[in-house]
Amino acid sequence: MQRSKKLHNSWVPWLGLLPFFIFGLAFELLPLLTTIRSSLTSKGQLTFEFYRQAMDPLFLRSFSNTLKLSTNTALLGVVFGTIVAYAIITTRNKFLQNVLIALSDVSTNFGGAPLAFAFIVILGSTGVITLLLKEIGIHLYPNFRIYSISGLTIAYLYFQLPLMILLIIPSLLGLKREWHEAAINLGASTFQYWVRVALPILFPSLLSGFLLLFANSFGAYATAWTLTGSDVDLITIRIAALIRGEVQLAPELADALSIISLLVMLACVIGYTWLSNRTRKGKT
Repeated sequence: MQRSKKLHNSWVPWLGLLPFFIFGLAFELLPLLTTIRSSLTSKGQLTFEFYRQAMDPLFLRSFSNTLKLSTNTALLGVVFGTIVAYAIITTRNKFLQNVLIALSDVSTNFGGAPLAFAFIVILGSTGVITLLLKEIGIHLYPNFRIYSISGLTIAYLYFQLPLMILLIIPSLLGLKREWHEAAINLGASTFQYWVRVALPILFPSLLSGFLLLFANSFGAYATAWTLTGSDVDLITIRIAALIRGEVQLAPELADALSIISLLVMLACVIGYTWLSNRTRKGKT
């Protein structure tokens, strides 16, 4: 009797997770399996033709542009995000510190079409900042265009920087003041402390942050499409064109490109998880 009661109690908490499992099955697992099946079959027969077509120079160029954009925004996000995060945790004004962390949390979740429209209003050809700079003799256009890869990089940094700030703050807080004091007492400068002590300790966290920022940028679509349209050749935009395009409609090829993109992001997520676990074990 007691055994059956214990068994019943052990299953009760899992019932609360049932809606989550149903949601994950319906909107994540099943669509993934459908996409894999579509990319590997043609007229009911197993084929790798769509993956062969995915290696066309046209699509490789799209992958190359996406990789470059993701790498650049991830690197910039890691560097400047870490600097800003350090400035936040070292400020003596706790209220300002909490406000900046909360602002980073909000900014991380602000993206897509609203973010693109915001940058058009601010840095477009008739944007607020563009016109203000024009009044003092600084002409952004035509040397700079918000509708280009450089403009897209700035837009991506809007959500990449705060994400890195939130990721690196716990690691920065893990740096003990005694380590800095010991390095100074042994004759090291502050620069030497950061290069030889702090950065090697932070390296797994910095690398994991880079991987997550890379995946975050690689899979972005709405901001890029709203801001640049088809002017910037990214793989996410190329996939959308193959699914709903009027000129070229090839959903199976789009599924193959999607699976390749998912594998890239999966590798980044696995690397991030492994490095994060390694960092946590190093702190314990």
